[in-house]
Amino acid sequence: MSYPSTWRLIRTAPAPGAWNMALDESILEHIHRGESIPTLRLYAWAPACLSLGHAQPFADVDVARLRAHGWDVVRRLTGGRAILHTDELTYSVTAPADDPRVAGTVLESYNRLAGALMRAVYDLGLPVEMKEHSNRSLTPMLNPVCFEVPSTYEITVDGKKLIGSAQARKKEGVLQHGSLPLHGDLTRICQALVFADAAAREQAAVRLLERATTVESVLGRVVDWETAAQAFVRGFESELGLTFEEGEVSASERARAEELVQEKYAHPSWTERS
Repeated sequence: MSYPSTWRLIRTAPAPGAWNMALDESILEHIHRGESIPTLRLYAWAPACLSLGHAQPFADVDVARLRAHGWDVVRRLTGGRAILHTDELTYSVTAPADDPRVAGTVLESYNRLAGALMRAVYDLGLPVEMKEHSNRSLTPMLNPVCFEVPSTYEITVDGKKLIGSAQARKKEGVLQHGSLPLHGDLTRICQALVFADAAAREQAAVRLLERATTVESVLGRVVDWETAAQAFVRGFESELGLTFEEGEVSASERARAEELVQEKYAHPSWTERS
C-alpha cells in the first residue's frame, strides 16, 4: 500500500490541557477510520498546564501550589514525565502505524521524526545536536521532571536538552507529541511538583537549568510562536519529504474531542490515577 506525501497541517489556538490532549486522541481515531489524513498539529496551552506521563503517579503533583499559580493539570496518552506547558511551541504527529514516516519500532520512528525536529530548530539558528545515547545515571522513573530525564535521540544544545517528546503506539496508529520551550523560566515546573523540602525543590531547579534550555537562552532573543511554527513546517517538509495542506479540525473531530474531555482528560479517574 502506498502512502500519500501530503499531510494535513493544523494550527490551533491556545487551549486548556484537557482539550489539547483530547483533540490529539480524536485525530488519531479519525485517521484510523480513514476519515482524516496524517496530521501535524502545532499548538499552545492556555492556561499553563502541567502534563503527566501516562503512568506517572498523580502523587508527584503539588496540588496546592499548582492551584495557587492558576495552572491546570492533565495526564497524557503518551509516556514520560511531567512537563509544564507554557511559553512553548507544542507539536503532535498523528499517522497510521505503517506510514513510512512512523513505521518500524518506537526508536526507529522516533529517530526519523527527530531528524525533522532537528532541521526545524537548526533553521531557527540553534546549533543543535542529536545524542543517540545519553547519560543514564539518573533513574527516570524516580524523577518527576521530563526535561531532567535523559532519553535516546535527545535533541540538545551544548549538552542541554531542548525538545522533550513522547510517543504512543496504539491499534489506531502512532501519536507523538513534544515541546519546544521558546522562553521563560524552566524551573517554574518545580513549583508544581512535590519535593521533600524547600532545599530539595531548589536543588531540582538547579539541576534542571544544568540539563535543559530554551530557545531564548541559546539565541539571546525571543523567537515568537509563529516563527517557530513556520520552521517546524519547513523542517518536516524537507526532512520527511512531505507536502502540507493547511486544514482545520473537522466537526466530527471536534465533537469527539469534546466527549473525550468529559469522559477522560478532565475526569479525575484518568488524571488523578496513582
